Amino acid sequence: MRVGKAADTNSEMVGTMREGKLAQKHLLFGEDGSPNNYDLNMGRAGSGGWRTPRHRHNFDQIRYVIKGVLPYGENQFLKQGWVGYFPESVPYGPQDRSEGLETLVLQLGGASGFGYLSVAQREATNAILNEKGEFRKGLYYWKDENGNEQSMDGSDACFEHATGRKLQFAEPRYTDVIAMNPDAFDWLPEGSEGVSVKWLGTFTERNMRIGFVRLDANAVFGAGQHPSLQVLYLTKGRLAVGNDEYGPETGFELLANEGPVAMRALEPTELLCVVFPQF
Repeated sequence: MRVGKAADTNSEMVGTMREGKLAQKHLLFGEDGSPNNYDLNMGRAGSGGWRTPRHRHNFDQIRYVIKGVLPYGENQFLKQGWVGYFPESVPYGPQDRSEGLETLVLQLGGASGFGYLSVAQREATNAILNEKGEFRKGLYYWKDENGNEQSMDGSDACFEHATGRKLQFAEPRYTDVIAMNPDAFDWLPEGSEGVSVKWLGTFTERNMRIGFVRLDANAVFGAGQHPSLQVLYLTKGRLAVGNDEYGPETGFELLANEGPVAMRALEPTELLCVVFPQF
């Protein structure tokens, strides 16, 4: 099991291809080159907010709104406490996030197997691109060999330069972002006494799952009992794993069939849970 705590993580400004300021704390990373590569991070829109045009990615995204309201399209919003599944190849936006908006974001390789280009790779590439052109309002502009200005989506430009290949998109499996209100779901008992779950959904043929786990005080949850990687994020409460204690804003990574890893709640506790696609 790997653990990442917000309290031990510095903020950094990211998204240089976009407009505005976005500070992120990166809690956990996957393995570059793996179809299950991922980045679990907490983001906060800075002074002046954060804006992106309508666009799409060749990877999946899951967003959990910690504070505020997240716009993800014209008259489309995720309220505080809601979860959104942003499938690969599905366009969303424009986004115009207000200053102070806080979200948890999990970016991960989708069912297509195209994987995920890490933040470190993207930011290094953007620095190179800025030497040859510039990013404006989410687009990348440069001059071709004839001196004519060209443009393309900033994210696409970054991917193509970093990988040396044309950005490809799988055929969309869904037609839109899937917005989920966890309060509309019921808790169901799961395994040990005092442990409940609410699964919000299972997605694609590779069985990616999104849900929450709730523990009563002193209840024990056996994490890591899935055939693929599992990531948990502690939203409220406190728990112990062995002699170590963890509070809110902590992320946990458990490899396929690593568990059961005993997580004992020291007080009523809830965790966001994502089971990754099976490859």
